[in-house]
Parts: sequence; structure tokens; C-alpha cells
Amino acid sequence: MTFPRLRPLGLLLGLALPLLAAPLEAQTKKAPQAPDVPTPRVIAYRWMSLEKWREFHQGDLDRAKAGPIDVLFLGDSITEAWDKAGLKVWNEAFEPMKAANFGIGGDTTQNVLWRITEGGALQGVHPKVVVLMIGTNNIGLHQHTPDAVARGVSAVVKTLRQKLPDSRILLLGIFPRGETPGDRYRQSVAAANERLAKIGAGDRHVRYLRIWDEFLRPDGTMSKDVMPDFLHPSEAGYRLWTQAMMPTLREMLGE
Repeated sequence: MTFPRLRPLGLLLGLALPLLAAPLEAQTKKAPQAPDVPTPRVIAYRWMSLEKWREFHQGDLDRAKAGPIDVLFLGDSITEAWDKAGLKVWNEAFEPMKAANFGIGGDTTQNVLWRITEGGALQGVHPKVVVLMIGTNNIGLHQHTPDAVARGVSAVVKTLRQKLPDSRILLLGIFPRGETPGDRYRQSVAAANERLAKIGAGDRHVRYLRIWDEFLRPDGTMSKDVMPDFLHPSEAGYRLWTQAMMPTLREMLGE
């Protein structure tokens, strides 16, 4: 049975300008969000209002109640856009797996932490595998260091293990971003991934997978055919993601 989750995809650019009320902006500057502390979305962006974020979260709660979920995708706009640019690939590859998409554009580690704790997004779900990718917005929107990103991702993984003890976690390295190898965001992402690779070491329920070169040319540059804005995959990019991940996912599902 298909559960459509067609939602507006915000263009999640690292340089996007938030539309904030002055008091909230001042508050945010005084108290930067910690990457490992559950925090609901408190910043409204041009492409994502706080009301829309809450609607997306409610949509996930509704999906959790709608039926069984064997594969749960959890993340930000790169995950969310399986419902847009990646929809054809999703329907071919993941719909038959009873997969659900809990990606919300603009989310950070702290937002995901809130969703799976106080937000109740995991209530009633018992996925065989959780596919997790989160952290690029910590770098692009909050300028968190690679160490801080790793702390946030580690907190998400730890929480998933506590709340879903029988589920396996496929932790994806953050995808490359930026057109060239020298892009400062890409360098930060690469440094963060070095740390993410160590998360869950020794835990048979957690597996790390780095999908990186698949999105790049031999010289390390990125084609707009793969990521038109050098951050979000096109349909071709989602197909590359699927091809790179599917063997590991099937193995974790016991297929």
C-alpha cells in the first residue's frame, strides 16, 4: 500500500537567509543550539516556516500510525526529497520494502533528536533498519565544527538504539557538497565523516556507509547533473545513492 508524502521541498542552501523576528534572532545569537540537545525548529527560513515544519512532523506521526514500516529513512531535505526528485527511484526501489520517509528540510542533529524524543516520531514503529543521514545543516546553517557534528550524530544514534533496540541502523556519511574539492563546506563535511565512521564501533546493530566518490567526477568536482545546486541530488543522484546503498541495505534486512 502506498502512503504518499508529497511535500514542498525547500531549497536548503547553506547561505539561505532566515526570516526571523528580531527577538528570536537575538535569542538565537545569544544561545547557539547545541548539536546534541533535543531542540524543535525555532528558526523560520524563507523556504520553510515553523508552521510548515510542524506540519511535516505531524505527517510523520500520521505515517507511523498508518501501517508497518520496515525501513525508516531519517534526515533532512536530502532525505525529504525522495518525495520529489527521488520519487521515481523511491517507488521502484523502496516502496516494495515498506519504507517510510521521515526527512524534513532544514533539520539538524538537534532537530532530529527532538523529533525522536519529545516529538514522539518513533512511537509505534518497529523498523528493521533505520537509514540515517544528518549533519550537513549543522555545518551549513549553524557553522558547527566537525567534532560538534559528530557529537550530535552520536546522540541521535544512541537515542535510536535506546528507543529501537531491535532495529539496525545504517548510518550514512554526509554526502559531499560544493562544486569543487576546495569548497569549505565540503572540507568540513569530509572532516565530520572521519568522525562519524567511528560511531557505533563494536555495535553489531550499527553500520557506517560512506557514499562519496559516486557523486563526483574523477577530479573531485561535482556535476549539476548529479546535484543541481551542489547539495541536493537530482533523480540521477538519487539513483546513484540507491545503487551504492542497496547491497548493504539488503544485507542488513537479511535478504
